[in-house]
Amino acid sequence: MTADTRPSSSAGLAHLLEEDPADLYENAPCGYLSALPDGTIVKANRTFCSWTGRPVTEVLGARFPDLLSIGGRVLTQTHLVPLLRLQGAVREVALDVVRSDGSTVPCLANAIEVRDAAGQPLLIRITLFEATARRRYEADRLAAQRAAEESEVRSRTLQQFTSELAAAVTIADAAAVVVHRSRRAARAAGAGLWLVVPDPHGAGGEPVVALTAAEGMPADLLHALTDTAPGRVRLVLDAGVRTVPVGEGLRAAWPSLAEVAASAGYTDLVVVPVAADGDHLGALVLALDAGTDDELISLAEPGEHHALSDADADLLASLGRQAGQALERARLHEETTRQAARSTFLLDAARLLARATGVTETVERLAEMVVPRLADMCLLDLVEEHGMNRVVARHGDPQRQPLVDALRAWAPPFRELPAPARAAMDEGRTRWFPAVADEWLAEVVRDPEELAAVQALELVSVISVPLVAEDRALGVMTLAADRRRRAFTAADVELAEQLALHVSLMMAKAQRYEFEARTSHTLQATLLPPSPPQVPGISVAVRYLAATYGVEIGGDFYDVAPLPGDHVAIAVGDVVGHDITAAATMGQLRSVYRALLVEGPTPTAVIDRLQASWPLLGLQRMATALFATLDLPTGLLHVASAGHPPPLLIVDGRAEFLPVVPSRMLGAPPAPAVEWTGVLPPGATLVLFTDGLVESRTSDIDEGLARLRTAASRRPTTDPDELCDRLLGELAGTHRADDIALLALTRDA
Repeated sequence: MTADTRPSSSAGLAHLLEEDPADLYENAPCGYLSALPDGTIVKANRTFCSWTGRPVTEVLGARFPDLLSIGGRVLTQTHLVPLLRLQGAVREVALDVVRSDGSTVPCLANAIEVRDAAGQPLLIRITLFEATARRRYEADRLAAQRAAEESEVRSRTLQQFTSELAAAVTIADAAAVVVHRSRRAARAAGAGLWLVVPDPHGAGGEPVVALTAAEGMPADLLHALTDTAPGRVRLVLDAGVRTVPVGEGLRAAWPSLAEVAASAGYTDLVVVPVAADGDHLGALVLALDAGTDDELISLAEPGEHHALSDADADLLASLGRQAGQALERARLHEETTRQAARSTFLLDAARLLARATGVTETVERLAEMVVPRLADMCLLDLVEEHGMNRVVARHGDPQRQPLVDALRAWAPPFRELPAPARAAMDEGRTRWFPAVADEWLAEVVRDPEELAAVQALELVSVISVPLVAEDRALGVMTLAADRRRRAFTAADVELAEQLALHVSLMMAKAQRYEFEARTSHTLQATLLPPSPPQVPGISVAVRYLAATYGVEIGGDFYDVAPLPGDHVAIAVGDVVGHDITAAATMGQLRSVYRALLVEGPTPTAVIDRLQASWPLLGLQRMATALFATLDLPTGLLHVASAGHPPPLLIVDGRAEFLPVVPSRMLGAPPAPAVEWTGVLPPGATLVLFTDGLVESRTSDIDEGLARLRTAASRRPTTDPDELCDRLLGELAGTHRADDIALLALTRDA
């Protein structure tokens, strides 16, 4: 660009950018029309006139439908105009505008209806976009519309057919519409739809078809058609729409089919492949009789065989494609629904299994979820201490549950695993049996009575999945479907495997939990002292409650030990933590304490010696403890605390905490212990406890101590057992974050 031309070009560009509205309208890259409600064009832009090759004077005054192809006129009357009246606008309606030379311009039309204040139409504004490339892309989908352009009747037939198919959600609904509407369109005496059954193994062999829907056909003809399918499904589906006369040719190939069709009065069988996106889904068979006089399909003279015209065959082919799309859409919808149900099921199962603490109870509840949501029957055979055992055998139908219960006589531990479960266990992989034939059952079932019970269940499909976790075989889960449920699919197998994984992990966790629980109970019972000894002059009651969270083992302890000279030593303590280490520390502490009692030390001496020897003992945790000695004849009581809550003294129904000054916890830097001395009167009760009784997640220890004193003052008693039960009942609660050790000692009156 030179210096001389640059200003001139800039000025020209600026002039163009002023965007004259009239110029924008006339030379827009799309056609603009304004028409009266009856379709009379009152305004058109230059672009539209150029497309059609007509001067504007010829376009103005013409009716818009008159400038369209026949199919466009039909679509305008059946789709565009009604939608404009209903919703005031339509978008992307495919129309063919006819040029002056007779050729057409494929267009996409957008239209709005301008209305007055009373809602009456005043004007229709239409925008037309040239859509040749898009029309080629959608040629297959518009095949039915191209056929409908030749006949308004065919258009209505196809429209009604597709409209009803669009409302069909399930395969059964879509199949019923296909059979009913196709029969009416062809004025056939009967119709039947056979769909290809997916190969569960994906082997790609000869397809198998199954009758999905039928109308007007006798049962013997339906059976005869099904019997002729094996070995010829692919040939029939690849042949396109064709007519098979009921004559000598049919008799030569399939005598039984020809005989049944002839006896029913049929002259021809019309076979229409049903396909979607190039995949064969099945075939629609229409039975025509001698009395057929069809307004839609041009048939031969009455009494003769019917030959399909090209238009008839094209229409039926379009119906087959529409049916295929609808059936495929319904299949995808059903699969999506099933997948959502599977995901919901797995989520529910995972939540159930995540809360599991015991294997037997959990698998029983799991079986209640499995049937009937996933299967009709659920069997669980688990590896236990003495071998395999069938722990679950459940059927979704209560009337068939006795049959499943009867099978327990042929299952572990009475006999070996049944064939499917045994194969899954031996091979360490899922065994899927898509079909259950009587011949196969006779081979794998060992007893006639067992065979009768299995056959009475009417099983059609079986899945056996081994339960494996941490490289250990834990058992096998078997699911079965009966004839009232469709056979299991590959998606069902995948779901069963995911469920088995969750079950295996749950079992491994539950087994570890049960082992830890048994270990903790055994360890706790070993470390705690036995029941308090009978000591003349006093009555003693002790209680120990494990926490309900985590491992049921902790570091709380209590002890009552008679000493020489009519004395008794009393102790209660709490090691920091709630695990096996805390329990082990508690056991060591109690053992050292018992060893110190040989010398008969005072409570303060016990604390001082434990503090001094703590590093030598190698104890890993700190602890609080309360030590006391009681002179039985006089009731003289000596108490010292190492960071522990004070004991509660109950005298004549009045409860007060003893003013024991606590020293530092055991394991903390040593500090001299302070001893409290007093008298335990006859009939009085001394209560020693750990902080699990008075502390909780919702309140501090001061509130807990106040509740303890109030509870102890209520309904006075000299029976320490009764007192312990009442205190625990009022203060312990169902859910406990810490262990509770409680000791009540009453001096005889």
